[in-house]
Amino acid sequence: MEARAVLKYVRMSPRKARMVVDMIRGRKVEDALNLLKFTRRRAAKVVEKVLKSALANATQKEIGDVDDLRVSKAYVDGGPTEKRIQPTAMGRSWRIHKRSSHITIVLSPPVGSTQLPAGQAGKKTAAAVKPKSTAGVKPKSAAGVKPKTAAAVKPKSAAAVKAKS
Repeated sequence: MEARAVLKYVRMSPRKARMVVDMIRGRKVEDALNLLKFTRRRAAKVVEKVLKSALANATQKEIGDVDDLRVSKAYVDGGPTEKRIQPTAMGRSWRIHKRSSHITIVLSPPVGSTQLPAGQAGKKTAAAVKPKSTAGVKPKSAAGVKPKTAAAVKPKSAAAVKAKS
């Protein structure tokens, strides 16, 4: 069971909003709210409102203890872009892109011992990654260079040895 909150058409660049959302993904709700409160970015206030809305949705659905909830998913999608024109010198013009975002936050209770630590949400564990099969594959030498054997090395002549010393 999970609770979600979506805020659409926020007049903010998705790239800037993602910087704040990436900080709270995988954290406990209490830690995330504390972090957002002291983050000095414009997106932090907007994300904090969405997080509080998701928390209110979780209490309404009676998902579980509010203190144990975690931010299981948090992402920012790009919304529509307003295109404006900025006049410049010699009759030319530049395009101005006023970007917008859709911010989504999903809260869920911990699932026992399979809960990942903060910042590790969405990453594969070592047990989940399958090793590749190497059956029937010949090992390659380092960087395509054949190893030299004693027969392949040319013996130095006595005159070359005397010239060096």
